[in-house]
Amino acid sequence: MTDLQHQTDGTGSCAVSLPMYDWPEIREATDRHWLAIRRQLSQRGIEAPHVLDRKSDPEHLWNNPALLLSQTCGYPYANMLVDKVALVGTPAHAITGAAPGSYFSVLVARKTQPPEHLVDLAGKRFAYNMQHSQSGFAAPVRLLAAAGLASLPEPLITGAHRASIRAVADGKADWAAIDAVTWELAKRHEPASQDLTVFATTLETPALPLITSLHHANQASSIADAFEAAITELDEQTRDAVLITGLTRFRAENYAPLAAPLPVSQVFPNLA
Repeated sequence: MTDLQHQTDGTGSCAVSLPMYDWPEIREATDRHWLAIRRQLSQRGIEAPHVLDRKSDPEHLWNNPALLLSQTCGYPYANMLVDKVALVGTPAHAITGAAPGSYFSVLVARKTQPPEHLVDLAGKRFAYNMQHSQSGFAAPVRLLAAAGLASLPEPLITGAHRASIRAVADGKADWAAIDAVTWELAKRHEPASQDLTVFATTLETPALPLITSLHHANQASSIADAFEAAITELDEQTRDAVLITGLTRFRAENYAPLAAPLPVSQVFPNLA
């Protein structure tokens, strides 16, 4: 029996989650990553639960006063959470080729029908995970708006990037915008990705921030130190599985551009 099987649900005094890239295929690696973070937190005098909370709605945890550590998306952070939580830092994912702490979206379509130009999206149906997703919704909205373009069919909401990938592969939609880190996971673990191709990318923005509650704001720097030290502690296989190579100490103002109004009706005039 592993250490994880012996552990309880935590201390009860605070909450932790790492929900944004917690695919079932890498869950054991994510758990090892968390145990490394927890050890580093303990060395800094910060008690933390033994296991990650995978039962609670991540959005509820983000607003939990007892939150010690979680990860959110840049769009909800900039638009809904910036004054309600403390920023810890932003993981770096070297495999995407983006600058440390940054990421972008890949626009994907079926290999049999790839758009040659963004203007070709006018008659193509868009699949998206949710409207407050930076990578899945806000980034493509800004990209098409900057080019004066629109996608006319009613978009399909899927609830998750992985579901969007499957929807495009299955022909329920024609294209989607996928977080570049999620796309790397999909190429490894989602068979439907093999039917898709990347035909464009969006601009880089700060990636998904790590946050803690305002109650723990005075510990944010120590939590960041623990997270960063834990990365170096991981074995190469685990580090490769979770795709994390470092931590960037962004500030709240780095995310401020993500709070600019979105011209949704211009880009998706038939969005229900």
